[in-house]
Amino acid sequence: MLRQWRDRVVPGDVGLPQGAHRRATGLRREELARLAGISVDYLTRLEQGRASSPSTQVVEALARALRLSSTERERLFLGAGMPAPGPGIVPTHVAPSVQRLLDRLANTPVAVYDAAWNLIQANAPYDALMGDTSQLRGNDRNAVWRNLVGSGSRARQSAQEHDDQVARLVADLRLTAARYPNDRPLRALVAELREASAAFDELWAGALDAAAEQSRHKIIDHPLVGAIELDCDILAVAGDDLRVMVYTAEPGSEGADKLELAVVLGAQAVS
Repeated sequence: MLRQWRDRVVPGDVGLPQGAHRRATGLRREELARLAGISVDYLTRLEQGRASSPSTQVVEALARALRLSSTERERLFLGAGMPAPGPGIVPTHVAPSVQRLLDRLANTPVAVYDAAWNLIQANAPYDALMGDTSQLRGNDRNAVWRNLVGSGSRARQSAQEHDDQVARLVADLRLTAARYPNDRPLRALVAELREASAAFDELWAGALDAAAEQSRHKIIDHPLVGAIELDCDILAVAGDDLRVMVYTAEPGSEGADKLELAVVLGAQAVS
């Protein structure tokens, strides 16, 4: 099943070079493994039925990388011996139609978060701008945790801007927890945040309010390019309860030139 789905994916559709001397009809194993964030050895064992009990995160990552429909995604979960996440669970599926939209933004920094602010995926320009997201592990993939407990981000903020952002994130997280009461990882995240951060615990226990949304204007302190002035918009995918974060710059501006340089440097570092 995995092999059949892998064979039908056109490399160019997932941002990979087609290549003139390509023998594989679809994705190579190493390409799918990289897209899904797993090892080639583990993918091989999954395809050959020698690996059992893959995690929900691995199955979901494979479904996204393979551009599976909702029905095919459900088949993949069932084949892995588990039901597809249902009502009461924070959705993490990126529908093929949404993925096609993201593919059109291949040269723009874009990251996708679920309703609990867990990072689902980020493209290469986003990694070039904000740092390699593949290195984020566990709770550090959650934006609330990163801003309160973890590594933070390259976005420059005053203390007030940081506090206002955290208040908005916590308020949104409380609404998400109310919508998805059966999500055990979300409950665990909240418990760990309450234990690790007095600021989070106070916000969580307080009134459900937050400061008004501030300017979309952001300054990103890039280690090689310096300060980059950009606009940051967060788009909601209502049917899938996703948040799509997009960074752009005014055409012809210094920010646009610096962003382009940062993306080029990021691509060179990868190659």
